[in-house]
Amino acid sequence: MKKYLLILLFSLMPVFSYAGEAKDMAEDPVLEKRMIGLAEKLRCLVCQNESLASSHAELAEDLRREVREQMKLGKSDQEIIDYLVARYGDFVLYDPPVKKTTLLLWYGPFALLLIGGGVLVYQLRKRKGQIAEPELSAEEAQRAAALLNEPADTPNQPKDPQA
Repeated sequence: MKKYLLILLFSLMPVFSYAGEAKDMAEDPVLEKRMIGLAEKLRCLVCQNESLASSHAELAEDLRREVREQMKLGKSDQEIIDYLVARYGDFVLYDPPVKKTTLLLWYGPFALLLIGGGVLVYQLRKRKGQIAEPELSAEEAQRAAALLNEPADTPNQPKDPQA
């Protein structure tokens, strides 16, 4: 009997290893849904390529808690976003606005692509001008013509077994 109890205990061990602390959630499910919707529009300052809603960093948890508190105080989503932008800059937004300070962020990749394409075209044209087409002498031209006009039954090619 002890043997079966021990086997049962070991087989349940993985279940206990997945138990973790409960996530920090608001008491109000409507407020939590609103917080998650807003957090999806915000960038995690640590992970940089994750939204605040999906990040597991400690700073992201602190920011989510701060957003919840702001919502409990009755602030609108735009007021909360303005507060976070004032504190952390436009980087906290997943979709930063187009303004003088973010022009490079918005149009820089396209400018680099155009510059790279222009440099490539310039280099290819420059290289084409440096490579001279070889001129065949009369003897080389006759030899090439003779090679092209050889019958298909040459020793270098395998013979067709059906012929």
